Order: sequence, then structure tokens, then C-alpha cells
Amino acid sequence: MNGHRDTCDATCKHPDAIEKVRRHSHATERFSELADLFKVLGDPTRVRILHALSVTELCVCDIAALLCMTSSAVSHQLRLLRQAKLVRNRKDGKSVYYALDDDHVRLLMDQGLAHVLEDRSGRTD
Repeated sequence: MNGHRDTCDATCKHPDAIEKVRRHSHATERFSELADLFKVLGDPTRVRILHALSVTELCVCDIAALLCMTSSAVSHQLRLLRQAKLVRNRKDGKSVYYALDDDHVRLLMDQGLAHVLEDRSGRTD
């Protein structure tokens, strides 16, 4: 390895490793969908909404109060989260309640938060 630590000095290839990755790969459009998912998750407000919904189901007005935002602004963010299949909603009278869409979303949030909270003092970057 050179002084940059992110590129190889050699131009060698490792066919076994390359073939292993190919066997575990997916169609390009699946990676595009995954990238789109991460784009949706790339907004702190949406992540805060998902975190709140990982604790309990909430109506739009409760999320707005929690985040000190207007209901309209929260509804816009929830629409994006719903389109990304990260949240689901149900209507109860005049209120609309939101919850995480499924356990995959909860796991994604739990793992992501665990990753950013882990003690990195012993790691070398």
C-alpha cells in the first residue's frame, strides 16, 4: 500500500474474491433502489421522525410538536418516507397516525444508531 492508504500500489487481481462478490451481487436496479433509500435517510429531519416512530406510533400533530415544526412540513416529510416504504399510516377520525412500516426499518434505525454511537477510541481509521 502507498502513503495514501486507499489505493493499491500493485495492479493485481484476486479472481476468487471477484467471483465471490459476483455470486452475491444483485441487479443494478436493486442497488439504485438502495441508493434512493439512503438518500431518503440522508435528511436529519426524516431520521428524527423515524426515530420517534421507532418508539411509538404518533399522529402528525404530535410529530410536529415533538420536532417544533408545522404539521404541513411534517406531512411533506412523512409523504417522502411513505413513498420509500419506511412508514405506514392509518386514519382514526380526523387524525392520521404513522408507524414504522416493518421490522426491517426498525433494524435499519437500530443498527445505524448503534454504529454512530459505538466507541471508536480503539479503532484506527
